[in-house]
Amino acid sequence: MDKLTYLGNISAEAFEKLYDDYKSDPKSVDSRWAAFFEGVEFAKADYSKSSVHAEIIDKEFKVISLIDEYRKRGHFFTKTNPVRDRRQYTPSLDIENFNLEKKDLSTIFQCGKSLGIGASTLTDIIAHLSQTYCHSIGVEYMYIRVPEKIQWLQGKMESKKNTPSFSNTEKQKIYHNLKKAVGFETYIHKKFTGQKQFSLEGAESVIPALNYVIEYGSRVRVSEFVIGMAHRGRLNTLVNVLQKPYESIFQEFTGKEYDEEIALGDVKYHLGYSNKIITSNNKEVSLHLVPNPSHLETVSGIAQGIAHAKIANDYQYDYDKLIPVSIHGDAAIAGQGIVYEIIQMSQLDGYATGGTIHLVINNQIGFTTNYLEARSSTYCTDIGKVVKAPIFHVNGDDVEALIYTIELALDYRQKFHSDIFIDLLCYRRYGHNEGDEPRFTQPMLYKAIEKHPNVRDIYSKNLIDEGIMTQMEVEKFETEFTALLDEKSIIKSDTVHIKPFMPDTWAKYIHAKAEDFYTSPKTSVNKNSLLELATKINTLPSNKTFFNKIVKLFESRKLMIANDSLDWATCELLAYSSILVEGNPVRLSGQDSQRGTFSHRHAALILEDTTDKYFPLKNINSTQAAFVVLNSPLSEYGVLGFEYGYALATPNGLTIWEAQFGDFHNVAQTIVDQYICAAEEKWNIMNGLVLYLPHGYEGQGSEHSSARPERFLSLAAHNNMQIVNCTTPANLFHVLRRQVIRSFRKPLIIFTPKSLLRHPRCVSSMADLAEGFFHEVIDDTLPCQENVYRVIFCTGKIYYEILNRKDELQNTDTAIIRVEQLYPYPKKQITCILQKYSNAKEYIWLQEEPDNMGAWHYFKKMFGERKIWGITRPASGSPASGLHDVHVRTQKKIIDKAFKLCDCERRDAYCGMHCSIDL
Repeated sequence: MDKLTYLGNISAEAFEKLYDDYKSDPKSVDSRWAAFFEGVEFAKADYSKSSVHAEIIDKEFKVISLIDEYRKRGHFFTKTNPVRDRRQYTPSLDIENFNLEKKDLSTIFQCGKSLGIGASTLTDIIAHLSQTYCHSIGVEYMYIRVPEKIQWLQGKMESKKNTPSFSNTEKQKIYHNLKKAVGFETYIHKKFTGQKQFSLEGAESVIPALNYVIEYGSRVRVSEFVIGMAHRGRLNTLVNVLQKPYESIFQEFTGKEYDEEIALGDVKYHLGYSNKIITSNNKEVSLHLVPNPSHLETVSGIAQGIAHAKIANDYQYDYDKLIPVSIHGDAAIAGQGIVYEIIQMSQLDGYATGGTIHLVINNQIGFTTNYLEARSSTYCTDIGKVVKAPIFHVNGDDVEALIYTIELALDYRQKFHSDIFIDLLCYRRYGHNEGDEPRFTQPMLYKAIEKHPNVRDIYSKNLIDEGIMTQMEVEKFETEFTALLDEKSIIKSDTVHIKPFMPDTWAKYIHAKAEDFYTSPKTSVNKNSLLELATKINTLPSNKTFFNKIVKLFESRKLMIANDSLDWATCELLAYSSILVEGNPVRLSGQDSQRGTFSHRHAALILEDTTDKYFPLKNINSTQAAFVVLNSPLSEYGVLGFEYGYALATPNGLTIWEAQFGDFHNVAQTIVDQYICAAEEKWNIMNGLVLYLPHGYEGQGSEHSSARPERFLSLAAHNNMQIVNCTTPANLFHVLRRQVIRSFRKPLIIFTPKSLLRHPRCVSSMADLAEGFFHEVIDDTLPCQENVYRVIFCTGKIYYEILNRKDELQNTDTAIIRVEQLYPYPKKQITCILQKYSNAKEYIWLQEEPDNMGAWHYFKKMFGERKIWGITRPASGSPASGLHDVHVRTQKKIIDKAFKLCDCERRDAYCGMHCSIDL
């Protein structure tokens, strides 16, 4: 029946089958076909079996094809572009293309019933279709595979002919929104001439549209909106939608410094804002405009993560209560791959937000690039077809059509919990910014734009013509608004204050000071509690059948616990379980996170011969917090942004993103640079997201070795994040618990191991968990510290290789110090350790990475005035060799070099500050 729901291109055989079904049971066919066959029966009764009857049936089918084409292709023939002539598409919707003639225009056709207008003349049918599909609103929806959605949309649109009908009061409200939108842009342009503002001029109808999203949303159960948008129009949205005070914006234009909580701040059109507003029906609605850098669509994942977290945690998965709104530019939505990543995540359980309203500010140009040179697709919104979302194309000058579409979109979203796209065709009054000259690149377009009136003036003229307002009233309202802005622009301070983003969520957390990092807090857990947890999470339910290897794995974990020799996975899972029973939720997401890329975790167990899963960490006790572990889509940029947003809305939880290999975070480097490292300094927002980045040289080549610690260390400043490389399972346990115990939140970068996951010496005891805390530095255990001549510093997995070589040499004059926390630099702990080795003559930093990578240059700078050697691989543009034999050979040279620096005659003479090995 699915294919027969579409009224065109039906075969004779299919028609006969459908007609037979109708005769058996009229209710068994689509209502539109039922209406048509009713007309057929009428025609049969009226004309009997004459040749006229056959001709009528034939003509009915031709009109059905015409109706179908309007529904499918009407969007090609709309009046939606305010400043450009439409491209010409063929074939057109002229009746001659359907083998209909002018004499048929006065003929009554029964298929008019499928439009809800009853048996009608062809003239009336065409007028109805044209008004519905070819005026200020064009719509694409016939590709949707769910008949219910198609029928719902057709019923809504065709019954109203996609034509709005607002009361005089509603129209006046629309005008006042436009008055503010246009008036604000005009005022800013004159008041702060030459300053960038990324004006909304040409697309000001976005403001009444967004206000209607909130107003109408509050009537259909929405309590909260999370908005992601780039910089164009952000200032206008902040003041005229989120109700940020005008004076705050003006102060950001003239301010000379930020208040004490902000180090650097950011340009005004990147800032976020949260507010609660009261709608006209007296409903309180929370609004969050997420901070965003110039990387346009980067915010999309952040907003989705915030929305999912709030829907899950605040609204218990009632998707009606919160709606994400994404405001795109036409060039960005078509050109940025992150958009595709986010859309592919939108229907997945672990990432779903119940449908996003996508509003595209389509000014038909990207910086200076014409839209015809910016994409291969017909429309910038064609990406929406990936999830079979309805797509509306609306004339930006027809504000009533836009608001009508907003209402339709919200009703659709609330009913089907699906994404929906609104492509607002408009223009850009100035260049990319207010200092650009657009006539350099688009002289013809900007000649038309220069003469084109703004949407406020277009709409006010309509209201005057309709007798709803007078010219005098319009002038009075606009003069009063300008006077209000004059009053608000009186600046009383040079200091700019950035209001905290999502202040209620972050009320109990403080911004950290330098002294907060001197030592780690107590993170131990009672031993009996740990043993109880260990038993719980490693005991499989007897009423479920598991794969034999899983059963053996869990038995081996029990044996580890009995022998008090806990491996990495056991301590990791104990960390999660202890956090969960203390009431803090845990979320872990990555491409192979349920099992673990290296098959160590097994946090989700597939029941044998089924697709069902059992999660031990979800079955600890009835009062535990929520545990979520997901195998994410094959995306880094989108998923990391999503998890950052999730952590932003869940500061009380442990939120983790795991890279399949640490190297792969480079695909999400924008999130690292713009949010993880810089958000607190730019936007005054904290975040406790944890990154698991598998790191270590095991001869697996250049893309499976290095998580690029040098990149994170180069971005580390002002205690903006924590960077660790743990060498014991206990230290991992404590650093994860530390992340939720502290009274502040900082991103935590953990270079996680691969080979150490099963290394016989990489184990911890239950006492290490029960009595300990996180050790920023781990000292050697040499019995006689006075004899130490050489002190080797290292981080991560190479420690065990040095240790093995030291044991082989039976060396007693070398101390190996593990730097577990690279940043913030543990100066106090390292200084204390160095004082123990007062007779040492050689200080070495040893690493697997090439000289220009890893932590060597960072550590040398932080180490201070003491001379220190660096033993590394030679500098390289690639992290590691692709040949296993080359890896083994160079790794051995590095380790050997640590115990024999050079061939100088005097052992304490320095021949240089760096000693890279020869390949």
